[in-house]
Amino acid sequence: MALGEIGLGTAPRHIYAVAFILVMLALGLVHSAWAVLAVPGAVLIGFAFAAIGMTGTTYMKSWQDFDYVILASMPLFLFSATFYPLGIYPRAIQVIIECTPLYQGVVLLRSLTLGVVGPDLLWRAAYLAVLGLVGLFVAGRRLGKLLLV
Repeated sequence: MALGEIGLGTAPRHIYAVAFILVMLALGLVHSAWAVLAVPGAVLIGFAFAAIGMTGTTYMKSWQDFDYVILASMPLFLFSATFYPLGIYPRAIQVIIECTPLYQGVVLLRSLTLGVVGPDLLWRAAYLAVLGLVGLFVAGRRLGKLLLV
């Protein structure tokens, strides 16, 4: 059940990613053939966040608990190095930001679309894949326990 829900949540990422790549191509913003891998990269990011989100929802008891989603996602969004370069933060904050999944996703997609490809991208993709698989495993176990109660 968890796999189906996460898969259903991840499926629209394909369409969004393809649309974004097409717009970037039309505007001349794609600087590398590696950009074609941004589509599966976006899907990987969606999978990781869908799995972790599914895990989180298995612990929620009421609608008010969804406020925790905003509490967690807003700092990830603001400090993902999308709006400001990582170098403007103190080193201690940089280390924390570098450990977040959204930062890993931003670096992965930015590198692919700009053609700055290296072995570090494999680690970033592996980080997101492991995060998604752990989330899928935990969500599946939690749903199994909740359905037995």
